[in-house]
Amino acid sequence: MSVVARTVPAMAIARFPNIVIDCPDPGALATFYGAMLDWKVDVSSGRAEIRAEYGDCISFEQVEAYTRPEWPTQEVPQQMHLDVIVDDLDAAEAAVIDLGATKHDHQPGTSFRVFLDPAGHPFCLCVD
Repeated sequence: MSVVARTVPAMAIARFPNIVIDCPDPGALATFYGAMLDWKVDVSSGRAEIRAEYGDCISFEQVEAYTRPEWPTQEVPQQMHLDVIVDDLDAAEAAVIDLGATKHDHQPGTSFRVFLDPAGHPFCLCVD
């Protein structure tokens, strides 16, 4: 029986990926997440992005026939969600609601809280 050696690349094939979130209004969603994370917002036709000072980026792309996810059911899958770390759940909750988030009725944990962004994507504020 022979063993086939597999060549392992000497370096990564790719670097940190850009996350792209489908939505009906890229500028509005970029503004929401940009304010929440204190990242720079750049809006262009049909697309927007937010970028951290150190380079991480999240993009938002316009989808004409966008359908809001239904969470926690999967009748319309959540499509994506972000978990963001916060120091104080109560203070962060008040801040994201002021930005336009909605706290979801279903809260399955105690160390995190589930919200919906303005386009309906679930995201969690987490303390650990």
